Amino acid sequence: MDSMTMLQEILEYVDEHITDDLSPDRLAARAGFSTWHFCRVFQWGVGYSVMVYVRNRRLSYAAHELTSGRRILDISLEYGFETHSGFSKAFRRYFGCSPGTYRLHAHSDRPFPPNLPRTNNYLTGGIILEPKIVTRPAEKLVGFALKTTSSDGENSKAIPAFWDDYMSNGRMERLHAESFVDNHDEYGACFPEDPENGEFDYVIGIEPKAGAAIPDGYHVCELPPATYAVFSTPPCNATNFVSAIQGTWNYIFNEWFPKSGYEYAPNCVDFERYDDRCMSDEGKICDIYIPVVKKQN
Repeated sequence: MDSMTMLQEILEYVDEHITDDLSPDRLAARAGFSTWHFCRVFQWGVGYSVMVYVRNRRLSYAAHELTSGRRILDISLEYGFETHSGFSKAFRRYFGCSPGTYRLHAHSDRPFPPNLPRTNNYLTGGIILEPKIVTRPAEKLVGFALKTTSSDGENSKAIPAFWDDYMSNGRMERLHAESFVDNHDEYGACFPEDPENGEFDYVIGIEPKAGAAIPDGYHVCELPPATYAVFSTPPCNATNFVSAIQGTWNYIFNEWFPKSGYEYAPNCVDFERYDDRCMSDEGKICDIYIPVVKKQN
């Protein structure tokens, strides 16, 4: 079963059990994956962290229930909110108004069953990518950080804008001119998300010399030790480089993982690494490092 088919079944299961005690562990067990791997695949395929999606789905059902005349407190308890104030806060954040105001001025039909798009937005032409499996120790990065979220595709806009700003406002030149730089390869690293709100840190950085003093103004972080599946994007020109990278990511999660015998490793960081092969206008290649562990049978 490919990832999108599995996720579609999970979304339907969430709707069928919307008032039950749903958790990442329960949904991961139903999908047949470890919780960490399931959460990573879910975020990639759905665009939300697991519990943010469940909470938003419950709010959609609760909005429909507001037209029934039931007490708002009863509705909030049914859909997993322990207090009226907690429900009202979440409802206002999602719908932009209080439940009471919504009840007065609007109504909602029962939510439609979710339906993930079935598009092959990955590599074309029968290309099969076989990764290298490598083990790397902990590594320090120095650079700049962005806090973003995958919800509503925010990261797909915020991260390219972050790179554009980095390359155009002098920060790239300043970073690479520092005496502490050990290697000029650039990293674009995604750190684990907050399971409650789906936010995560994205870091653009380079490797510093061991023990080097780092001036103020830089973000310093560490990539934990891990075993990685390393994918190299197909060679392409500058115009197609971004789409080749995104296509490779989609290939990894929708094609490679389901057949690989590996899962996404817990508490680790994935990253893109840009070396000299990215500098030319033709034949550009980027390496994508995915932390993995053998899937438990």
